[in-house]
Amino acid sequence: MDRRRLGRTGLNVSAIGFGAFKIGRCEQIKYPHTYELPDEQTVARLLNGVLDLGINLIDTAPAYGASEERIGRALSHRRREFVLATKVGETFRDGRSSYDFSSAAIRQSVRRSLQNLQTDVIDILLIHSSGEDEKILSETDAVETLHDLRAAGLVRAIGFSGKTVQGAFAALRWADVLMVEYHLDDASHEGVLAEARSGDVGVLVKKGLASGHLEPEPAIRFVLSNPAVASLVLGSLDLAHLRDAAAIVHRVRV
Repeated sequence: MDRRRLGRTGLNVSAIGFGAFKIGRCEQIKYPHTYELPDEQTVARLLNGVLDLGINLIDTAPAYGASEERIGRALSHRRREFVLATKVGETFRDGRSSYDFSSAAIRQSVRRSLQNLQTDVIDILLIHSSGEDEKILSETDAVETLHDLRAAGLVRAIGFSGKTVQGAFAALRWADVLMVEYHLDDASHEGVLAEARSGDVGVLVKKGLASGHLEPEPAIRFVLSNPAVASLVLGSLDLAHLRDAAAIVHRVRV
């Protein structure tokens, strides 16, 4: 699969990325259909199959249940083959999310993620917003702490996975990477994408199929035809679906 330049990060990512939510968590979901968590062997086959397809971006988070640990166990031997993104700020326990954007919590989260993922460095570290984007960015230590972690060499690129257009615009002032929701039914971040491209900020798109509610081909075409977008992150437990997505990318030549 063709690789795209991720802004000024020095990283190149596949046009389709793998979202690792479903391999670790099946509670409190927004997908149209429920699912069971796959067993360890199935996860290992899926993750290795993802890399074999040429998908080199894997996106996870502490809030995705057992996702980080499963990635570490399945792919640590292939660590040089993929770009790894994870997040800080949100955890998920006992069926509910909790948020902590203090410096101490973020540093502890990164230490735990490095251990779970069996790696020495996180390629992309994003703030996992609770929805109060502007408050997180202006009233907590999160941004400063991410800069410190990057300076310490634990993280290669830093950024923001937010919920609001206003928050995304605010993050453009400091972020290397933005992750935004952008799809056929919600193009509200269009202006953010244009400014990100102008400022050489890398853009990852989440929920490009509106959590499974949109037809893949027109949805993928729409997202990847925007020149600001480096990668569309898709989550699936079926490798055939990801193979179909890769074929769409090749077919529509976006």
